[in-house]
Amino acid sequence: MEASNSRMQTFGQTEINWDKLDKTKFYVVGAGIFTGVTVALYPVSVVKTRLQVASKDTAERSAFSVIRGILKTDGIPGLYRGFGTVITGAIPARVIFLTALETTKVAAFSMVEPFKFSEPTQAAIANGIAGMTASLFAQAVFVPIDVISQKLMVQGYSDHAKYNGGLDVARKVLKSDGIRGLYRGFGLSVMTYSPSSAVWWASYGSSQRVIWRFLGQGTDLKEVAPSLSTIVAVQAAGGIIAGATASCITTPLDTIKTRLQATLFEG
Repeated sequence: MEASNSRMQTFGQTEINWDKLDKTKFYVVGAGIFTGVTVALYPVSVVKTRLQVASKDTAERSAFSVIRGILKTDGIPGLYRGFGTVITGAIPARVIFLTALETTKVAAFSMVEPFKFSEPTQAAIANGIAGMTASLFAQAVFVPIDVISQKLMVQGYSDHAKYNGGLDVARKVLKSDGIRGLYRGFGLSVMTYSPSSAVWWASYGSSQRVIWRFLGQGTDLKEVAPSLSTIVAVQAAGGIIAGATASCITTPLDTIKTRLQATLFEG
């Protein structure tokens, strides 16, 4: 029992404690980090989206050829088409996601604790439930943003229509199909991202436990709290494992969803 409590206490030092968390700093810092990551990775999203919607007649059949084409016609700004729309809508969606994730995770851990599962299994179940729930809430906000941003990403490419910004996209979609148009692909988004989020967070939570045990953390051999650099390294490794695992589920459905959202209601 003492060894179990020791493991729980040590693992608890590496987890976010929602009850004791400074919510203001959490959201402000989280929004800042999320924006920075989005700036760095957004060009990848643009290139990926163009590859997913490319027709058979499109000459650009690789990421490098897409990048060359964008830089040739639009320069660096071309790699950030729709960025303003994504940031405007994604930050509130992210706030909703993180709030639902952390609050649900606390409840899920309490729910599975009586079953006496192992640490990795308990973490996988609780994090998986939290990730799926958070994704369901966030999609209600994010899907319309996704529809608009993807149309901006591919405008003028492979015979896709051109727009005068995100508001123009929203206006034309609403005119052609009403509010349903902004939620085009919502069901598929839920099918794509909710299981993916569940798998990501389940893998992330359980893989960290496995790594900590491999390092001897939380056992009788090592009860000293881990250093900040060690925590960051283990979390990064968990993130890599989780990303690789979730991408196996996400990629095929994401391609279908992108084609559905970006190719309908043109003009």
